[in-house]
Amino acid sequence: MPAPSLREKIGQMLLIGFRGCTPAESEFIVRDIREHRIGGVILFDQDMTGGTIDSGNRRRNIESPAQVKALLAHLQTQSRIPLLTAIDQEGGRVNRLKPAYGFPASISHEELGRLDQPAETYRHAAVTAQTLASLGLNLNLAPVVDLDAHPDNPIIKGKGRAFSADPEAVARHAAEFAQAHRAHGVLSCAKHFPGHGSATGDTHLGLVDVTATWHERELVPFQRLIATGLCNVIMTAHVFNAKLDPAHPATLSHAVLTRLLRGQLGFHGVIMSDDMEMKAISSHYGLEKSLPAAIEAGIDLLCLGNNLSYDPGIAGKALDILERAVTSGRIPESRVDESCQRVLALKRRIKLSA
Repeated sequence: MPAPSLREKIGQMLLIGFRGCTPAESEFIVRDIREHRIGGVILFDQDMTGGTIDSGNRRRNIESPAQVKALLAHLQTQSRIPLLTAIDQEGGRVNRLKPAYGFPASISHEELGRLDQPAETYRHAAVTAQTLASLGLNLNLAPVVDLDAHPDNPIIKGKGRAFSADPEAVARHAAEFAQAHRAHGVLSCAKHFPGHGSATGDTHLGLVDVTATWHERELVPFQRLIATGLCNVIMTAHVFNAKLDPAHPATLSHAVLTRLLRGQLGFHGVIMSDDMEMKAISSHYGLEKSLPAAIEAGIDLLCLGNNLSYDPGIAGKALDILERAVTSGRIPESRVDESCQRVLALKRRIKLSA
């Protein structure tokens, strides 16, 4: 098999959202898989752009278990290198596979933390992992390891997404969550590094500064999971924290991702961005600036959910931007090689041939 081209290597670094519940509705993502060699896809149940997909119905990718399984099976057949197939299935309010579509009910991290029985956390996570595996989903963008660190936090505290205010308790429950997924062949993703629990704003809506509220204890759950080998993937936060980097939000920060997460905490796995189209990034940088900056900072896998706004050509645009960054000399090709190899190694962990 010939060595992959630069564009094929960059393609493996992209996780793309798309519209469509059936193969017939998914022509653009099939093109991205076949032509752009993207590394993976992310599923949502609702289309959040306000655009309609079918007679005003805001369905996105999820209608029923059989439908999701058929869709993912079709997409996998289109790819020479098997896809990462991702979803946010935390439980509670952040769950894409809802009972209304025929999936098992779930409970939130907050409820599990309040119960504080690690065996129950494992049991609930195992049900989730079994469900994902049965559908062909191989990457759950969970657990949330942010602390319940601020009563006015709208996106973590406000949605019941934190196990606890105690970092050791968060680490215990997150470990059970991750172990349950691993037992069923599903990758997990600890988020949001270096900590979103102390924020008083929502990075979906704009830049959030946690300088005055963030504390080093927010790193503890990440440290524990890394030390026990339970971190497959770590997702970044788009928060600005001048204590760690006076110039850049975490997703675009070499100090946060390469010096702190890789260097000090010793993480060797895949660093994934939160959605690069969230307003904290998109309204201040735009893709042309943010995508190369994220790779320079240390991101391996760029998430473009394509759901806060929708562009059927987003994967090709991202590829073009990053290819120009390499051919111009801004980003060494060796940096792309590092990330591509980490993504391929991640796929091998779950026996996706790559």
